[in-house]
Amino acid sequence: MKTNGTVKLEENERQRCEIWTRVMGYHRPVSAFNPGKQQEQQDRLHFRENRGK
Repeated sequence: MKTNGTVKLEENERQRCEIWTRVMGYHRPVSAFNPGKQQEQQDRLHFRENRGK
């Protein structure tokens, strides 16, 4: 459905996005983590390092 130039999806049109992360040198889906590791993933802080001259 398109309204005012934006697309709006109905719930039945949505697809779940699987998030992967690198752990100990290899990639794993976050959904495969145990509950403690999933919470640790959610608690991580993201930052952007400023480049010096």
